Amino acid sequence: MRKLLIIPFILVLASCEKLLIEETEYSNLATFDYLWETIDREYSLFDVKNVDWQAIHSQYRHRADTSSNDIELFEILADMLNLLDDGHVNLISTFDVSRSEETFLRSYGRQNIDIPTVALNYLGSDYHSTGGMAYNTLRDGKVLYIRYSSFSNNISPSQLRFIIKRYPNAKGLILDMRQNGGGYINNIWNILNVMPGQGQLLYRTQIKSGPSHDDFAPVEAVTAPEVDNPYTGKVVLLIDRGSYSATSFFALCCRSYDNITLVGDTTGGGLGLPKGRQLPNGWYVRYSVTRTLAPDGTNFENGVPPDEVVVLDPLSTAAGKDNVIERACDIIEN
Repeated sequence: MRKLLIIPFILVLASCEKLLIEETEYSNLATFDYLWETIDREYSLFDVKNVDWQAIHSQYRHRADTSSNDIELFEILADMLNLLDDGHVNLISTFDVSRSEETFLRSYGRQNIDIPTVALNYLGSDYHSTGGMAYNTLRDGKVLYIRYSSFSNNISPSQLRFIIKRYPNAKGLILDMRQNGGGYINNIWNILNVMPGQGQLLYRTQIKSGPSHDDFAPVEAVTAPEVDNPYTGKVVLLIDRGSYSATSFFALCCRSYDNITLVGDTTGGGLGLPKGRQLPNGWYVRYSVTRTLAPDGTNFENGVPPDEVVVLDPLSTAAGKDNVIERACDIIEN
C-alpha cells in the first residue's frame, strides 16, 4: 500500500495546474478496476478498434495486482491502454505519460514530408508569416503555398483572407498540413469560414451515453458554415499519417467541398474527442468519448484517405524537390 500526497500534474491539451488531494490509501487492484471499468463504460470506439476488452481484463488484472512499484504498475496499465491503438488515450502520472505505440510509429515512420526541403526550396528565406501560417508563392506566382504545421497555432478568417488577397494572380492555394498533429478545433472553422460553404453536411457525431459499448446519444449533424464572398479557387490539402486529431477532422470536412482536393497519404485519424478522469491513486486517464461519421456513415477513426495518393519520392527529395507539392501545383494549374 502507498500514500497519496499532494502532487503537481499536467493534463494533455490542458493547462498546468495543482491538485490538493487528501491523504488516502489505495491498492493496485482498486486503480486497475477503476481504470478498466471506466474505459469499458465510457470509451466510444471499441467497434473500430477490434479489441476484446473483457479478455484484456483477465489478462492484465493479475499483473497489476502483483506489480511491485508505481513504475511497474504504470507500465502494465499503459500496455493495456495501448492495445486500443488510440492517440487520444493516455495514462498520465507525475513521472510519465503513456502514448499509443502504433499511432506514434505510423506518424513518424510514414512521414510524407521532408521539412528541410520545404523550408529551403518552397517557403524560402523570403517567406511570410501571418497568424499561424507560413506562406509564399510557387510557379511564378500562380500557386499560393501555405504551410500550417499545427492547429494549436491560431489563425482567424480575416488573416487567411489577408493572405489570399495578397496574391490576386494565384490560381489556387495549397494547404500543407502534413505532420500537423492537431490542436484547437475552433481553427477548423476559422479556415472553413473562408471556403465556399453552403450548409452542406460535413459529418455526424455521437457521444457515448451509457455503459454498454453501443450506447450512444442521438446523432448530431454538423454542416458547413454559409460564407459570404468565399474563396472559390482550387484548394489542395496535403495530408499524411502525422495529420492527426483536428487535422483529420479538417480533412473529413474538406471531402464535402467541391473545390478542395486531398493529396498525399491517409491521415492518422483521431476523430474521437477525448475527456479525462482521475484514478484512485491520483493518476489521470484520457480517452475518446465520441465517434464521428462521414456523411455516408463511414467511420474514419483510423484515418481519412486522400483523393489522390502521392508518396514522397526519395529521388525527388535528393534533387531538392517535393513531388507531393509539385503534384498539388499541377492540379491547381491544370
